[in-house]
Amino acid sequence: MAAPPDDVVSDPQDDLAAAVLRPLRAHHAFESCVEMLATSIRLGIYPDGSTLPPERELAERMGVSRSTLREAIGALRDAKLLTTRRGRGGGSVVEFHPEEPGASPKLQRPREELLDALAFRRIVEPGAAHAAAKRTLTGQQAEMLRASLERVNSAAGKAVHRQADAQFHLAIASLTESPLLIDAVTNVQVRLHEMLGAIPVLDRNIDHSRQQHDAIAEAILAGDAFKARRVMESHCDDTAALLRGLM
Repeated sequence: MAAPPDDVVSDPQDDLAAAVLRPLRAHHAFESCVEMLATSIRLGIYPDGSTLPPERELAERMGVSRSTLREAIGALRDAKLLTTRRGRGGGSVVEFHPEEPGASPKLQRPREELLDALAFRRIVEPGAAHAAAKRTLTGQQAEMLRASLERVNSAAGKAVHRQADAQFHLAIASLTESPLLIDAVTNVQVRLHEMLGAIPVLDRNIDHSRQQHDAIAEAILAGDAFKARRVMESHCDDTAALLRGLM
């Protein structure tokens, strides 16, 4: 990801969206487009009340035709995730109010699949943290990571915190600039989001998680790949233990 010119101020949230919304490789472009946009909305990359980028920009970013994108946006409208405003200042506006964790205890996926996602996460996310720390980050990338960390630490409410937490992990994956790693972490975070939404969130766990996030970000920014991996492994283990106990 190239750094912007000195006179251009980049929005870290836009940088994260650009990393997650990438050209689709699947044959079923419509279904994949719906899934990617819905994931970006549910994980708060496009939060409630925000407006999606213009259709031309989104279609180019995702590598689909504008007609396919319009069909996907229409499906998200039908699912009550988006509304369309006409006229100047209009566009596709996100209408998604995340539920408080524990409000929907019923899991949508088989328990075995979700537990397997925890094992997969234990491999993928520490590897992503290690890879991110080994890279020489641009100022823009470092700012995106710091901004993602600040969103977690300042999140008002547990539902917003859950979204910001996912964005922090996606920001780390995006620093690797590996499409396969970004896909893997995104898939893990979708499943983790479902699991954490099914259990009550404990304040003590949030405090501990924030300390680990701080340590992970500090290690990545310092280029300490082994510490970044080690702390992320502990973070994944603690979350997995909590979920296995309460889910």
